[in-house]
Amino acid sequence: MKNERYNLIIILGPTASGKTRIAARLARDIASEVISADSRQVYKGMDLGTGKDVEEFLVDGIEVTCHLIDIVDTDHEFNVFEYQKEFYRCFSDISERGMIPVLVGGTGLYLESVIRNYRMHAVPEDPVLREKLCGMDLDAMMEHLRTIKPEVHNTTDTLDRDRLVRAIEIAEYAKTHEFAGEPGHPVIKPFIVGIRWERSKLREKITTRLRKRIDAGMIEEVQGLHDKGISWERLDAFGLEYRYINRYLRGKIDFDEMFEQLNTRIHQFSKRQMTWFRRMERNGIVIHWVNNDDYGAVKRLIEEQV
Repeated sequence: MKNERYNLIIILGPTASGKTRIAARLARDIASEVISADSRQVYKGMDLGTGKDVEEFLVDGIEVTCHLIDIVDTDHEFNVFEYQKEFYRCFSDISERGMIPVLVGGTGLYLESVIRNYRMHAVPEDPVLREKLCGMDLDAMMEHLRTIKPEVHNTTDTLDRDRLVRAIEIAEYAKTHEFAGEPGHPVIKPFIVGIRWERSKLREKITTRLRKRIDAGMIEEVQGLHDKGISWERLDAFGLEYRYINRYLRGKIDFDEMFEQLNTRIHQFSKRQMTWFRRMERNGIVIHWVNNDDYGAVKRLIEEQV
């Protein structure tokens, strides 16, 4: 499949929107492969908690290849710089084999790093700065980041202390270093489809999915990761499922409290994802929205571009 108007199809949407199933089916229909854009699915062993839904990549008995899932260990601090590098590698490989890649995910920062071709370099750690930040709480650190970079909008990552430290480190580095474009980046011409649901329906889907994943062994998954040597602190840093199940397993909250708090946080997270996508649109990125997980509507949109 070749197209002069675009060389990448992006399927985005909030958590539980059904975007993975749609992307896998589309990739099967156009004889292509999927690239993931999820900041937690890169980690090995974090399956139910990150919603990898690997079974959805088996479409009508045909296994669809998905890249950038299970590529690093949990002790590695994966970041957008590494993601962009890995994406370009996968994109070039799939394109050179005559296919249009299908990118799917809900991590806005990763998606924008590709769509806008972020100019990035590997920024070294600054031990002096890190020592200074040790004495600051999250609110003070966020305010500090905003004074350096007023346009900062990645609030999902800045809720975690380690990621916020890294964001400040990169922003401080950028004040005295010019970020030039990386040579050899392919030109990306994306066609973007967004999956959205009426808010109450999406909330229902999120809650139902959470119950199913708990029943499928998500609590046991978190306990198993800790048993393999991953600290409670590290698990907490992954947020959402790993944070609240972690607290339940340590006896800090009971099961009902864990479920209600986690369910609420996932709803809030999905709302932040949609806020991010709307901001992308305000900044000139065209997203073609499809209501519910209507694969037929998605397929028609793609076919109209040929």
